[in-house]
Amino acid sequence: MFIPATPDEIRKVGWTRLDVILVAGDSYLDSPFVGVSVIGQRLLAAGYRVGIIPQPDIDSEKDISRLGEPELFWGITGGCIDSLVANRTASGKRRRKDDFTAGGINNRRPDRAVIAYANLIRRHFKKTAPIVLGGIEASLRRIAHYDFWSNRVRRSVLIDAKADYLLYGMADNSVLDLAARLREGRDVSELRGLCHAAAEPKPGFLELPSWEASAADPATFEKMFLTFDRNQDPLTAKGLCQRQDTRWLIHNPPAPPLTQAEMDEVHGMNFERAVHPCHRPTGEVRALETIRFSIATHRGCYGGCHFCAIAVHEGRTVSSRSEASIVREAESLTSVPGFKGRILDVGGPTANMYGFECEKKLARGACPDRSCLYPKVCKNLRPDHGRQIALLRKLREIPGVKQAIVASGIRYDLLLADRKNGIPFLREVIRRHVSGQMKIAPEHSEEQVLRCMGKPGPASLLVFRDLFRKLTAEAGKKQFLTCYWIAAHPGCTQTDMEALRRFAVRELALQPEQVQLFTPAPATISTLMYHTGRDPRTGKKLFVEKTAAGRERQKKILVAKTERFGYGNDGRQQFKREGISWEKTKTSKKTPRKNLPKR
Repeated sequence: MFIPATPDEIRKVGWTRLDVILVAGDSYLDSPFVGVSVIGQRLLAAGYRVGIIPQPDIDSEKDISRLGEPELFWGITGGCIDSLVANRTASGKRRRKDDFTAGGINNRRPDRAVIAYANLIRRHFKKTAPIVLGGIEASLRRIAHYDFWSNRVRRSVLIDAKADYLLYGMADNSVLDLAARLREGRDVSELRGLCHAAAEPKPGFLELPSWEASAADPATFEKMFLTFDRNQDPLTAKGLCQRQDTRWLIHNPPAPPLTQAEMDEVHGMNFERAVHPCHRPTGEVRALETIRFSIATHRGCYGGCHFCAIAVHEGRTVSSRSEASIVREAESLTSVPGFKGRILDVGGPTANMYGFECEKKLARGACPDRSCLYPKVCKNLRPDHGRQIALLRKLREIPGVKQAIVASGIRYDLLLADRKNGIPFLREVIRRHVSGQMKIAPEHSEEQVLRCMGKPGPASLLVFRDLFRKLTAEAGKKQFLTCYWIAAHPGCTQTDMEALRRFAVRELALQPEQVQLFTPAPATISTLMYHTGRDPRTGKKLFVEKTAAGRERQKKILVAKTERFGYGNDGRQQFKREGISWEKTKTSKKTPRKNLPKR
């Protein structure tokens, strides 16, 4: 069932008052890919009376007051995407469209949504139940953080929003623990995965440099951030505290990742996989097209990419579902209205991390001084794609399923490190599970830039390129690699972008199209580099392009059509001089980068 969103729906289920009211920055999509839906359904399954208010008008009390006041807590999320990222391009321009808003017009989500919604509640409910922040916007901004949009170090969003608690990470179990303790009148301050404010620092917790000191000095900010970053593994993390003005932010250690049984339980809930009827008069929600007929096989990522916020939010430990759970979900999809036989994605943050993890990490926690994949795949990881091969074969056998596509990005260095099942997995995907294009994310070609990104060098990409071409030819198919690139990352110059352009044309025989400007997300290593202008591993200064014009120039170098790339009017002649086949540079139809929601 849908989480009740109107007074009529509350009356129909026989409730007179709610325990929890969730407030969201997106239109309400009831889907296992949408964080607020998962949290709401988990609470409902545990017996709590839950309602939801999607995208309330912040200029009146009409929306925020329509369900009354909750007895236990208000839960606030900015949505599946940080509200500032949803509202603005990397160049700061206002986005006209919003894939998570009914009708697609970007006119419902406020900037800094979690702060706006908390203020809205405080304005109209003076002495109310605790306000709890969650979702990716709150999770990434839980400590003092560099904010790209205002170009300054801001306090924790918990402090700025004047909220009572903040649950960071995925919070599936944390929210149930919080609700139980509030119902029973017990103390919640010890909950893992929770942040709160206090009058004094907590004994035994590590003291971070204060917000004031971190904001005043980039070197102090770097010290603060690295201590925070080293204490994010559930098995080894220590609690943190940080003075912010006259109060202290108390940051409890992370909650443990879900077990396989818990993952199965979450995805076994009866989601509607549809937009709530209250949005129908406004129009469709485009994001539903991507996620309605997709299946998440796992969560978490140990890729270690410095620019990516997934590990900060979902964790570095990969939690996988059982084959039986995934097959059951696939079988249920065949009865969903509109299903035409194609599962649009079977994957996760990285498609081929399903089904295996480092046993050492599971027993002792993530290594504090190394990445699982960078600069090379760790020997302790022991990647094995065999379980994923078996899963894909089972999905193909389900009556009503014509094709199950692996549309999430594939980490090719991880695939190549699996000497037993890596190539069989790729062969399986190429023959039966690709819809014309396979997505990979090299991000760049130049070694010094890739080091700053925490990505492998181009050698493994070229090996994978040859393997992809060989297996595609063997399959008798015409398929392409879709490569994603980043411009203006810390350490990247215009010269580096020109070199990347040449690499893409000569080595990959493609015209780069899927290019995004680096957007500094709070709580990532790359954003630390952007703010401080230093490589935290070496202490050396980095070139960082911070001007809007310079950032756009870097992107244009890569996306400019061949004829306009400084070659005069005839790009074909330049290609001929460089010994490049013009025909090989023709690319497949441009496909936008898929934006699967993150909680």
